[in-house]
Amino acid sequence: MRGLGALFLAVWMALAFAQPAHPQAYPTRPVSLMVAYPAGGSTDVGARILATLAEKDLGQPIVVLNKAGAGGQVGWSELARQKPDGYYIGFINLPAISAVVLDPDRKATFQMDSFTPIINQVLDPGVIYVKPDSPFKSLKDIVEEARKRPGEVRAGTTGIFSDDHLAIVMLEEAAKVKFRIVHFDGDSPQLTALLGGQIEVSFLNVGGITPRVKSGQVKPLVVMDRERSKFYPEVPTTVEAGYPSFISSSTRGIVGPKGLPDPVVKKLEGLFKKAMDNPEHLEKMEKAGLAVKVMLAQEYGQYIRDLHERMKKLMAEALKAR
Repeated sequence: MRGLGALFLAVWMALAFAQPAHPQAYPTRPVSLMVAYPAGGSTDVGARILATLAEKDLGQPIVVLNKAGAGGQVGWSELARQKPDGYYIGFINLPAISAVVLDPDRKATFQMDSFTPIINQVLDPGVIYVKPDSPFKSLKDIVEEARKRPGEVRAGTTGIFSDDHLAIVMLEEAAKVKFRIVHFDGDSPQLTALLGGQIEVSFLNVGGITPRVKSGQVKPLVVMDRERSKFYPEVPTTVEAGYPSFISSSTRGIVGPKGLPDPVVKKLEGLFKKAMDNPEHLEKMEKAGLAVKVMLAQEYGQYIRDLHERMKKLMAEALKAR
C-alpha cells in the first residue's frame, strides 16, 4: 500500500506541476502572435500596430510571426496544434478560414471549433483595384470586357477560396460572366503582379492598400459594400453599380488554440481592447486604411459561427464551379 501511495503522490505532483502558470502570473515570457500571410499585407500591418502598443501593458514582448502559405492554411494549422497556454496566439481571417475548412480537397487538420475566440480587430470591405492607366474606369467596364472575352480577363485573389476569390465568384454569378482567376499568397504578391501586368484587375480589400492609392500606384474602382468607405469617399459601391447582392468583406481577429483558459482569454481580451481603443492605434490604423471593428470574445465567437453557416451555401456554389 505504501508503494501505491507513493506512486499516487508522485503522479499527483507531476500533474500539479504540469499545469499552466497561475493566470495572474501570465505571461512570464514573450507571446507569439501569428499572421498566416506574408509581411507587408494588411493583416500583418494591423497586427504589428497592435502588438507594439499591447506589449507595453503586457510586460512581455509580443512577437509577430508570419507563417504564410496555402492561403492561410499553413499558419492556421500550426496555430491549432499549439499548447493552449496563451504563449502562441494568432490572427484568423474570415471568411478565408471557413473556406479552408469547407473545401474537402484542402484536407484541413482543424475545424472552426479548434480555436478559442479572443477579440476582433478589423472589418475590411472588399475593393476592385486596377493600375492608374488601366482601360477599366468602372465596374461596368470590367463586366463588359469579361463578356467580350469569357475566361480571359485576369483577376487576382489572395488565395483559393479567400474572401477575394469568393468575391469574384459572386460577381461572376451576379453578372453572368467568367474571369481567369489567378491566386496569390497574400496582398503584396498580388499587387506586384497587378503593377507588372500579369493580372488586369485585383480583388483585395480597403485595408493596407490605401497608402498605395494615395501614392498613385493603384486605383480603386468599386467598394463591395452598401455604403461608401470613409477611406475612398469618391469611389462608388457595388450597390450603386447595380449589384446589390455583391457584398464582400474580411474580418481579422485574434484567437488561441482550443482550450485556452478563461482567465487567459479575459486577460488578453482586456489587453487588446485597451490597445485597440488607444488613439495611437486608431490613428495608425486610419493611415493604413484599416477600419477597426472591435468584437469581444463572446460577440466575436458568435460572429464566427454565424458567418461559417452562411459560408456553407456560398462554398457549395464555388466548389461546383471549380
